[in-house]
Amino acid sequence: MPWKETSAMDERKQFIEDWLSKRYTMMELCSRYGTSRKTGYKWVARFLAEGYEGLADRNRAPKSHPNGVSDDIERLVLQAREDHPTWGPKKLKVILEKRHEDLRIPSRSTIGLILKQHGLTMPRRRRRHCAPSSQPFAGYDGPNSVWCADLKGWFRTGDGLRLDPLTISDGYSRYIIRCQAMRPVTLKGVQRIFEAAFRRFGMPLRIRTDNGSPFAGTGLGGLSRLSVWWMQLGITPERIEPGKPYQNGRHERMHLTLKQDTASPPAKNFRAQQRRFDAFEDEFNNERPHEAIGFVPPADLYQTSARVYPEALPPIEYSGNPITRKVQKRGEIYWGGKRVFVSEALIGQVLRLDPIDDDHFDLYFAQIKLGIFDARQLRVLRNSRRCL
Repeated sequence: MPWKETSAMDERKQFIEDWLSKRYTMMELCSRYGTSRKTGYKWVARFLAEGYEGLADRNRAPKSHPNGVSDDIERLVLQAREDHPTWGPKKLKVILEKRHEDLRIPSRSTIGLILKQHGLTMPRRRRRHCAPSSQPFAGYDGPNSVWCADLKGWFRTGDGLRLDPLTISDGYSRYIIRCQAMRPVTLKGVQRIFEAAFRRFGMPLRIRTDNGSPFAGTGLGGLSRLSVWWMQLGITPERIEPGKPYQNGRHERMHLTLKQDTASPPAKNFRAQQRRFDAFEDEFNNERPHEAIGFVPPADLYQTSARVYPEALPPIEYSGNPITRKVQKRGEIYWGGKRVFVSEALIGQVLRLDPIDDDHFDLYFAQIKLGIFDARQLRVLRNSRRCL
């Protein structure tokens, strides 16, 4: 015979009826119903105090919430989230405490619960983290020790035109130096943007980029005309390894926030998109608290460089009395009256040749080794093991 399905309320009523019959001791009743004597006495006490209604399940939520927030505080949280749709509880708490110093702002977890209750959170996808590179990049020792630059992935504005954002930031403070919409991307255009940045903020010691144009080239040393110009200014170019954007991770993380705040969806046209970039740059630098630097905005840490942009390019100088050659207008140097192709990116620059033996020379531009010049074959060996 199958068991008869009953509800918890029916079981409790039957328990009380059997108790009222006085045919069973409390121990026997509890054994019969598979419960403890403490629970049995609880249901008897509730029945005696409230009748059968006392056997119903009760709300276990606390009657008072000492950590609860008022409707006014909840509205402030929601308003802050509306002002900053991509900010999470940590940043919202910081900005609310700055705006309302006289109020007790709830904890990050409570702010998170408020956002969740109103459907304003999305679960994060778990991301895999790559092992750090062993490449000896310079450390972020202070403002302007390393600038990071990139051309963020292009997209089309509402009117269908392609737009490429050029971004520059200070690696130490995360301060955005420039976020400029470009159409199209040209060497002269990129150089003008960097020149304006150097004039306003001074010059960094290094600039870290990927291996794409116009930052790098396919010729000797991976140099492009832009990176050669940086080197003339005393700036060392640093290039991350191909396919490893995490080596410029601070800048890449900023790109994600930039996309969320300004390009999802894009603005209706070029000018409107640039206005979004300008507003984002101002908020990111001066208002948005950054967790990695102690929840202060980047402007609190950044200061301009003491290295002033020169009005005239200083020449590349080599100490001692080295063997030198000037790169001619076709990217060539002359050796023994014969032309040897080097790189078009180095046109007009002076190279240094350090003798290895009678027929081989280490070839340098400034401090960068370009390869080994073979005087017998009249070519530069950039893939030789002797260059490693």
